[in-house]
Amino acid sequence: MQTNLTFEGSQDYVAGADLMSAVNISMALQKPLLIKGEPGTGKTKLAESIAAALGKQLIIWSIKSTTKAQDGLYFYDVVQRLYDSQFGGSDVKDVEQYVKLGKLGEAFSAEEQVVLLIDEIDKADLEFPNDLLWELDKMEFYIPQTKQTVKAKTRPIIIITSNAEKELPDAFLRRCIFHYISFPDKDLMRKIIKVHYPVLEMDLLESAMNAFYALREQRGLQKKPSTSELIDWIRALQIGGISAEEICKTMPFAGVLLKKSEDMAELEKMKQTGRGPFAG
Repeated sequence: MQTNLTFEGSQDYVAGADLMSAVNISMALQKPLLIKGEPGTGKTKLAESIAAALGKQLIIWSIKSTTKAQDGLYFYDVVQRLYDSQFGGSDVKDVEQYVKLGKLGEAFSAEEQVVLLIDEIDKADLEFPNDLLWELDKMEFYIPQTKQTVKAKTRPIIIITSNAEKELPDAFLRRCIFHYISFPDKDLMRKIIKVHYPVLEMDLLESAMNAFYALREQRGLQKKPSTSELIDWIRALQIGGISAEEICKTMPFAGVLLKKSEDMAELEKMKQTGRGPFAG
């Protein structure tokens, strides 16, 4: 594997120096990079950016509550083989045709190095990370049905994301490089927004950002708005022809930022009491 690869962000992704350093260290040490952070901080987008910047294929393994480690390795379609044995149509002795590789298997069998995203690993049960320890260490797994070992031709660049819904096992954490993506400060947020809106009225940008950060600071919210929601909100303000002065007076299109009825009710209380985005 190449160890001289360097990630410096991409045209559509603004990465802080500490994040770029974590990515480059993980590639140099050939270890998975575990990214934590609240939803909307660009964890998933990071893998897309790395693949684009380095010119590599991106393979995404999206984890669900029902996902098992085996799903990422391979699937043996025993039902189809039984059907074919009863009704013909295929040579059931050829077991290999009934084995389909999962996303991890695809990454291992790729001819060239790929970027593998294991997205939201904390959605699976607690045993899921431990069940992957051997495969992530040795970059191989065995398929007993075909008596074949699938071994990575080139070690993939592995990005693992977590929303910190569950604590991950210590044995798994020891095998990863860890980085927490803090919520962007205003300076970094301006750069992120400029990527999406190169031409944007400065008064509108500053007014929207001030209202957004004032809203996030309020303790009564159940779900704080994220970066992606701010980007959508600015677009809604543009489409609606909203002035910078109107933003902090009425917080138009608040439903783009807030996704819970309780938070919309809390925003109305802020308006009545002059708190949060309505202060001053």
